[in-house]
Amino acid sequence: MDDYMFKANVERCVFVPEATSYLEIYSYSDPSLNTVEEHPLTPDEFENFLHRRGVYTPREVPPGVVQLGCLRLILQLNASDPNTFSPHYISIKHSMYRAMVETMNLPYRAIESTSCVGPFFWCAYDQNEANPHLQIVNRKSDVRKKGFTRGWELTLSHDVNNAITTGYAKGTASSDMVECIKHLKACVLQIGHPMLLPIIIFSHDVSFKTDIKQREARDWLRRLEHAVSMRNEIVEKEGYVTDGVVDLDAINRDLVECHSQVLWKRPKAYLEIVAGIEKALKKFWDKLPEHRRDEQMRKLQASMEARLDFYRVKLQGIESYAYTTLQRLDIQRSALYNIIAQKESKLNFQMAGEQRKLAHASKRDSTAMKTISLLGAIFLPGAYLASVFSMTFFNFQNPGPVVSSNFWIYWAITVPLTMAIVGFWYVWEKRREAIYDKEDVDLEKGSEDMERQIMAMMRKRTMSKASTWGTATKKSE
Repeated sequence: MDDYMFKANVERCVFVPEATSYLEIYSYSDPSLNTVEEHPLTPDEFENFLHRRGVYTPREVPPGVVQLGCLRLILQLNASDPNTFSPHYISIKHSMYRAMVETMNLPYRAIESTSCVGPFFWCAYDQNEANPHLQIVNRKSDVRKKGFTRGWELTLSHDVNNAITTGYAKGTASSDMVECIKHLKACVLQIGHPMLLPIIIFSHDVSFKTDIKQREARDWLRRLEHAVSMRNEIVEKEGYVTDGVVDLDAINRDLVECHSQVLWKRPKAYLEIVAGIEKALKKFWDKLPEHRRDEQMRKLQASMEARLDFYRVKLQGIESYAYTTLQRLDIQRSALYNIIAQKESKLNFQMAGEQRKLAHASKRDSTAMKTISLLGAIFLPGAYLASVFSMTFFNFQNPGPVVSSNFWIYWAITVPLTMAIVGFWYVWEKRREAIYDKEDVDLEKGSEDMERQIMAMMRKRTMSKASTWGTATKKSE
């Protein structure tokens, strides 16, 4: 099953080239014979390095000298392709990658870890009972940042009987792999232990930078607390006051940014890595042959166990420190939301006042229109009667009929004309109501669009990094 999964996953991967080199470290009972070699590795020399042919053939040592340890790594320490740590991407050609894994007895499962997120550590023995190999996969890859990939990976196989460690290591410029390899070269006498390089990498990954980040986050939190809780007393040097007005958008944005900085390299994940490395140390020691359990190896094993215990205590302290910071951030966020709610309530009261003024103005206009309508109702009948009786259809001066026989002409024209005018008014009113209904729909839609734009602007201001950690620090200075 492992063979099929390995071949299928390798074929699925996309190849992206990276600069490749090799590292060979030999440690002997005679320290003067110890060697450390690191040189570029070209594709035509790749097979020779794997099979230890040509210039890579092991040297002959004088009689009585014993090889204490050997470390042979294929390195890609300055990986730069944007996809080099994306899922299903490899930096060695497919055929060469398969040859490397099979010849160096590396774990087949390593190819399945290309899509892993966060820090990852795994170890197990292969199925060779006569000559067991402790296989290790240790990596950490992340999403791109500003177009650049980030991460590192380490795949190792340790021959327990012969103290030979082989493997493959890759890292980007933003990782500490270059510094880790430099550290490894200074520990020639300890290369017989397979956990040496993983613990070196872990030491750099949880270095003092994590503590400094948490300290800076706590300092930033204090400034935010001062801005939220004592906003009437803060000064412009705090970075949240512009022309005497507190910038709540900047405070809200910095609360989000500070929260993300506290979560940087969350200790809980690294505590799991500590537990995994401790299990690997136990597995290594349980199958270590008696001829390798000398005093130096016992001291090295005890030193690594003590170092891991130190890191556990350190990470637990950081976890507690970060938890307190997060709780205080939640308090300030709640306080900020209350302040914003108060300002929104005040704004709503102001808007209600303006609407009340508009309502009073409309009422005054309505009263004026009623007065005009009343005056029209009073004078319109008299004016109408005066105009009708002044027509030639009526004769009040001469004797005879007062009303002319042609008076029906007035009604024959007036009634249809009145009906036509009323009908035209009715149609015009219906069309106007339809237009008003459409305008109401458009107004409602516009209000919804405006609400979405306002919410998008608020999210943009909240998540923007315009006020970064560095600029906030400079402003406080």
